[in-house]
Amino acid sequence: MNRILFVVFTGMLFLSVGCKDQNHSAKNTTSLVANEVIPFFQHWNLILGDGSNVGQASSYQNENFFFTTKDNAGDWVVFKSPNAGNTHGTSNNTRTELAQLKKWSPMTGGKMNATLKVMNVSNTGDASVASTYSVVVGQIHSADGHENEPLKIFYKKFPGHSKGSVFWNYEINTAGDDNSKRWDYSYPVWGYDFSVVGKDENTFPPEPEEGITLGETFSYEVEVKEGIMYLTFTSEGHETRTFTKNLNSSDYSSSDDVPEQTQNLFFPIGQDGLERNNAYAEEGIFFKLGCYNQTNGKDPKLNRVWCSGAEAHAGDLQKQYESGNYAEVWFKTADITINEGAISNQGYFAANDGLSKKTVYPNEVIPFMDKFKILLGDGTRANDLTTFEHKDFFYTVIDGTRRWVVYKTPNSGVTSPNSSNTRTELHEKREWTPEEGGNLTGTCKVMQVSLSGDARVAASYSVVVGQIHGGEGHENEPLKIFYKKFPGHSKGSVFWNYEINTAGNDNSKRWDFSTAVWGDDMSVIGQSKDDYPPEPKEGIALGEEFSYEVNVYEGIMYLTFKSEGHETKTFTKNLIASEYVTKTDLPTQVKQLFVPLGQDGIERANAYSNELGYFKQGAYNQTNGKSPETNKVWCAGAETYGGDIAKQYENGCYAEVWFREATVGPGKAPQ
Repeated sequence: MNRILFVVFTGMLFLSVGCKDQNHSAKNTTSLVANEVIPFFQHWNLILGDGSNVGQASSYQNENFFFTTKDNAGDWVVFKSPNAGNTHGTSNNTRTELAQLKKWSPMTGGKMNATLKVMNVSNTGDASVASTYSVVVGQIHSADGHENEPLKIFYKKFPGHSKGSVFWNYEINTAGDDNSKRWDYSYPVWGYDFSVVGKDENTFPPEPEEGITLGETFSYEVEVKEGIMYLTFTSEGHETRTFTKNLNSSDYSSSDDVPEQTQNLFFPIGQDGLERNNAYAEEGIFFKLGCYNQTNGKDPKLNRVWCSGAEAHAGDLQKQYESGNYAEVWFKTADITINEGAISNQGYFAANDGLSKKTVYPNEVIPFMDKFKILLGDGTRANDLTTFEHKDFFYTVIDGTRRWVVYKTPNSGVTSPNSSNTRTELHEKREWTPEEGGNLTGTCKVMQVSLSGDARVAASYSVVVGQIHGGEGHENEPLKIFYKKFPGHSKGSVFWNYEINTAGNDNSKRWDFSTAVWGDDMSVIGQSKDDYPPEPKEGIALGEEFSYEVNVYEGIMYLTFKSEGHETKTFTKNLIASEYVTKTDLPTQVKQLFVPLGQDGIERANAYSNELGYFKQGAYNQTNGKSPETNKVWCAGAETYGGDIAKQYENGCYAEVWFREATVGPGKAPQ
C-alpha cells in the first residue's frame, strides 16, 4: 500500500468584483508551482478549463486555471473554471480538475481527503435548474461501462445568499445499454440537497440556515473499503456528518425503489432508468478533485436539471472572469491512499481526451443516413451523408444525457425550385408507390420556431418535421407533419396535413386539409398580425420530446403519434382513393382557409395511386419573408434580415429540430 501525502498550499489575494455577490478571484502571487507543495503529481493528470489534459503537471502552472497564491490563513492551490469553454470527454461543463492515473474496484478500495474553500460560483443562471450556481469539488468516477459517477461532492450558493449548501450525489449505474435515463440521488450535508430549486428563473428558495459561506473552510474524507463508501464531512462550527453507501449492490434496481426526490426532479425530463443489481461492482473507479463547474450556458429547455442558461459571453474567458461567471475552489490540504490492487487508468484518458473537439457525424447517432441525401438552408446539397455534417445546419449535440442530430434552417436562404421555404431536410433516395409502401419513424423535439411572422398566416411560426413527397406528377405532398407555436405561448401544436393530388394540369388550386394531433390544427390563426389565438391546453412545449410513425401499407397510410404525458393518437388515410373528387366534398376548414384565396381544386379519383413518392425528415421551415398579401396561408411576412443567416439566427428567426432516433424501411402490415 502506498500512501501519498498531498499538502496543498500557496497564496491567495481577495479581489472584490462588483457583481450580484462579492466574488473573490485569485491571482498567482508566488513563484511556486503547485508540484512544489503537492509532491505527488505523478499520480494524477490535470484537466484544465479549456478541455486540455496537461498530464502530470510536475512543474506546471496556468494563470487562467491552475496556480498558487496566498492569504493570511496560509498557502493554497487555486482551481478555476469558467461557465463555458472546451470540455473534457462528453461533458457539458468545464473543469479544472485532477483525475487519478490509476483505477480500482470497490473491493480493492481507496481513500482521499481534502480541506478546501469555495471562493466563487457563477452569479448568473436559471434558479429552477438544479445544477445552476454549483461546483463539484470531489468525485469518484467510473472508468468503464457508462462512465457514471457514484460520488459527486457539490457546493452550491444562490445569488444574494450569504450561505450555500454542501451536498453529495450518487449517480446510478444504469441497467442496459441506454444511459440517457440515468439520474442522481442527492444527500444534504450542510444546507439543502441538489433538488431544492427556485420556482422560476429568478426566484430563489430561502437561504439555508446551516449552510457554508464562500471562503469558509470545510473538509471531506472519502474511503471505499470492501465495496462500501464511507463519507465524513467536517467544518468548524458545523456538525460533523457521516454517510455510508454500498457500491456493490443497488438500492434502485426496480421501479418501486425509485426515491420520490428522483421522481420529482428527473422523471419529468425522461430520466427514469433503473440501476443494475450489482451497481459498480464490476467496474474500475477512480478519484477526481478540483473545480468541476456545474453551471453552463446551455439553454434550460434542453435539460431542466443540467442546462443552466447562464451568461457565457460566447466563451470569452476573460469576460466570464470579469463578470463573475466562473467557479473557483482553493485547496489547502489533501491526501490520497492508493491500494496495491489499483491498475492503469490510461484507457479512460485515451477515450476522453479531445473527445469534445472530435466531430461526431449525424450518421453515428442515427445510422440510416446512407438511405438519404440532404438539402441545407443555404442551398447546399450532399448525397453521401455517412461522414457529412455542417456546423450551421446539420450536426450533432449533447443535451446533458444523450446525443441528438440537429436540423437548423433560417427564415430566408436558398430554397428548392418549387418552394418558398428554406429547409435542412433529408430526402429519401428510394422512391415507392403507395401500393408498394414505406415506413418512417422519428423521435424529435422542436427547439425553435421563428419569433417573427404574421399571426393571420397559417404557416407562420411553424416547421415541418416529416413528409411524404410526390416524386412525379404535380409533386404534391400527401403528408406534412407540423409543429407550430405562437410567440408568447409556452405550448405549441402538432398537426398533420394532407395535400390533395389535384385533378387536371392546373395545380395552382391545390389545398391542404389539416388534422390536429396535440393542440390546434393549421387553420387556427390570429385575427390580426400580432393577435394570437388562445394557447392550446394539450399542446407540446419547445424542447418537449415526441415521436411519430408513418406506415404506408397497401395504399393506406397509418399514423401514430406518441409523447409522454399526452394521449397517443392514431390516424388512417387512404392514399389511392380520394375523398375530394367533387366541389361538394370540400371540407368546411378548406372553404374557410383556402377557397377565399382561389385554391378550390378537386382531387383525382385515385389520389396518389401508382405515383412515386419518398420520405423527407428534418426542419422544413414554413415561416418566410414573403408578403402576406401574396398568399394569406403560406406567405408569413417574417423578418429575414436581407437573407443574412447569422443575423436570423441571432434574432430567433429560424427553425431548429433535434432527432435522437429515426428509422426508414418498407411498409409493415398493421398490427
